[in-house]
Formats: sequence, C-alpha cells, structure tokens
Amino acid sequence: MINKIIFITILSLQFTFSQTLNMNEINTLSREKAQDVFKEYREFLSLPNDANKPDELEPNMLWCEKAFKKRGFTTERLKTKRLPLILAEREHPGAKKTVLFYIQIDGQPVDPSKWLQKGPFVPTLKKQIKKDDWEAIPWESLYDNYDDDWRIFARSASDAKGPINTFLIALDIIADKGILPNYNIKVIMDMEEEMGSPNLPPAVKRYKNKLKADRLVILDGPRHPSNKPTLTFGARGIVTIQLKVQGPKFPQHSGHYGNYVPNPAVRLSQLIASMKDDNGKVTIPGYYDGVTISEEARSIMSAVPDDEDKIRRSIGFSKPDQVANTYQESIQYPSLNVRGMKSGWVEKEVRTIIPSFALAEIDVRLVKETDPKRMVKLIKNHIKSEGYYIIDRNPTDSERAKHNKIITFNHRIGYLAFRTPVNSEIADWLRAALINGFGEEPIIKRTSGGSVPISPFVNTLNVPAVTVPTVNPDNNQHSPNENLRVGNLIESVRTHVALLIQPY
Repeated sequence: MINKIIFITILSLQFTFSQTLNMNEINTLSREKAQDVFKEYREFLSLPNDANKPDELEPNMLWCEKAFKKRGFTTERLKTKRLPLILAEREHPGAKKTVLFYIQIDGQPVDPSKWLQKGPFVPTLKKQIKKDDWEAIPWESLYDNYDDDWRIFARSASDAKGPINTFLIALDIIADKGILPNYNIKVIMDMEEEMGSPNLPPAVKRYKNKLKADRLVILDGPRHPSNKPTLTFGARGIVTIQLKVQGPKFPQHSGHYGNYVPNPAVRLSQLIASMKDDNGKVTIPGYYDGVTISEEARSIMSAVPDDEDKIRRSIGFSKPDQVANTYQESIQYPSLNVRGMKSGWVEKEVRTIIPSFALAEIDVRLVKETDPKRMVKLIKNHIKSEGYYIIDRNPTDSERAKHNKIITFNHRIGYLAFRTPVNSEIADWLRAALINGFGEEPIIKRTSGGSVPISPFVNTLNVPAVTVPTVNPDNNQHSPNENLRVGNLIESVRTHVALLIQPY
C-alpha cells in the first residue's frame, strides 16, 4: 500500500494528462523501445502455458504479477473453481472513468513433433527463404538492425503473449515521456481462454464490483488480412458438441462380419452429411432463424477491403460455401463445423476391422441472434429424426439389443456472441486513437468469425466492448509453428501507446 501511495504521488507531480505525441513520435518511440520488447517477449514466450496442465500456468501468473507491479499496478488473484483470474489495477489522479482491458495468458496445447524448431517454447527468430520456407537466424540479429518481415515462432507468440508484452512496453513509453492516461486502468487476465473460459461467467458475477468499468477493450486476435489497423466490434459465441456413434462392443474382423455388422464410421459420415447440403448450408430446420442483415450492416461489411480471390488462394480452395454472398456476411450466421473425427486406425496402424465407434467433435459458432440452448435442441432433434437413440454415456447391453442406431451426445455451452454498435462512444474513441497512431482510418469489422469470452462482461457489467487486434493474420494461430511478424510486434506497441494517450 505504501508503494502504491508513493507511486501515485509521483504521478501527480510529474505526469500530464494531455495528449502530446503525434503519429511520427509514436512510431519513433515504439521502434526505440524494440529491444525492451524483444527481451521481455522472449522471456515470457519461454514459459509453457497449456491450461490443461494447471502447473504450467503458475510461472506465467508470477511473471504477469511482477511485470504489472513494476509498472505501478496492484494485482489480485480472483479465485475460481480452477485457475484464478488476475486483476491488475492502476488509478490515476483526477481520472473519473475506467477502462478494463482483457487479455488471455494460456495457450493451445502443443505437439512438439510438428514444430520446425527445437520446441514450441523455445522462441526462434526466422527469416523467409521462399514461400512457406523459413530459416532460423540468431536471436541476437534483432539487436542489430531487425527486419519487419522476420518472424518469431513460439506457442502463444500471437495468441496472445505478443499483445500483453506490447501493452506493458507502451506503458513504459508514456511513463518515460511523462504522460498519464486520463482514465483509470484495470487489466483482467484469463488463464483458461483456450479451454473456453468455463469459470469466467460465474467469476464475473462474483467479482462484479471489482471489475466495474466504463469500457472494455480486448487485446486479442489478428488484424484484417490486409494487415492494416483494425477494430472489431463483435465476436461469435461457441457451443461444442461430441457425437459418438456406437458400433459393436469391440472392433470386429471386416472379413468375417463385413456386410453384417453395421459400420459406425459410415453411419457417422451419413449423419454429418445429412446436416449440410452441397453448398455448405445447414439443412436443419430453423437453424438460421432470427438472423437478418440490414442495409446498414451490409454497408459496414462492404467497406471492409477483402480480396476474396486472394483469401481463397492463400488458404488453398476454389469455391466458398454458399451460406452468404461474401466472407464478411458469412460470419454473421451461425456455423456448424466438424473440427475432428476419429474411428478405428489409419496409415501405418491401419487394420481390417469394423470399428467399435466413430467420434466427431463439432463446434457451433453462435451469433448474437442465436440462443445456444435452442441450437443444441435443433441439432439433437435432427439426430433423433435420423433414427438415433440418444444417450449421454456408453450404452448398456440391453440398449444395444433394443436400438438399431445409438449415439452418445454430449455438449458444453461456452459463451454467447456479442456485438457493439459501430456508431458509439467507444467506437469514436478507438477510431481517434488509431488515426492518431497511424494516420489513417482503421478497418471496421462488424464482427469476427472467432470467439472470445467477452459476453459475460458485456451482459453482467453492462459495458461496451471492442477488440483491438494487432497480430499478423497469417500467424498460424492454434496450429504448429505459430508466429508473430516482428513489424506487427512493434506496431502493437504503437497501437497501445495511441490507446493509452487518447483522452477518454
């Protein structure tokens, strides 16, 4: 407490609330601080952070607590049923408003064998030799004359340790210049985002008073594919479903029992195929009900400079699904995605059997107009209409004898979608900040296709929320060889300086 009082006293004597940095100054200062970014970033990336392994998160939490305390913040661990949230706070003399920043600390699981380097948590600097071919170069190269197009490869490089580091360095920059935000800052750090933040909604309700704020800024996600400054005003929610079509109690010899014992892999394939037509539209009755696209919304989406031919070439497919006419419009609708399937054995382990089960993992991306319970019910009703007996466990022998088609159905509702009006005070504030930082209008996205656990804040705290993405769109997010472009790392600092000095 004494340290906090001393820090605030120093702030009140030495800092000014006025905006004193222009675009060129912000750019210069961000580049001058690059060495500090590289040092802290490398240190942070070296900490494994798979939330499925709780012990891995403790060093990350200690690192964050130390880093924020160094910048004059108080920190507190907000207990949940599993891993805590960390709340960092810094009040500023005379400030009447509070901005809450959301960041995630955990990362996706890793398969080290798929990483083209020593390991996912050994940050590796690389330069491009040719398309999809990267060569490792000494980390020390960054300390001489770095190239914006070099990339740093590591798990969570872009999702989302980069934004955390650059936010901290931006705080250092404005402190060096004697500038103070004219709003109070709260930062909430989520340890289970990649698990769907299962404990976040009750925690937001429990700690509502501690989290109280006037605006919410999410430091997460990739920029528009053009890699220009971007603001995203919404995100889809998510429901996950596991389908397990039951076959024989044990795998059976396909020679002895082929044409006799029903194959669960075939049945699961047929079931999934029944959910969509050849154009990728979900055929389940009522699936898209309630979603309408206004002319105003279409106008906002049409202003996004998508090069859809380039998107298709980059990803590697020829024709998109026909759920909507454009990419931006397609993500305004709920999706039904098969994210993985398993049955029997393949490749070197393949064997001539009828599998005992076939498993599909599905994610449903929600939009603001869709109720998750209703969507689960629609899918379950469709499966029932296909003749399946639905249970939430493995079947008993008597159930196997009685029912021809058996499926185990389990689901989890992650979080709801949110969407903040593009014409709002928070929109004007963020636009002004990015214009000051980059000298151009940011690209405005009505919503993103991905999901972030923000709806609990929006609904419980009644606070408007907008995502400020900074990482390169081709970052291999969630995949092996995740990376962050060095130029995006520096421009992330630039973005956060612009936010911090923009008057509320």
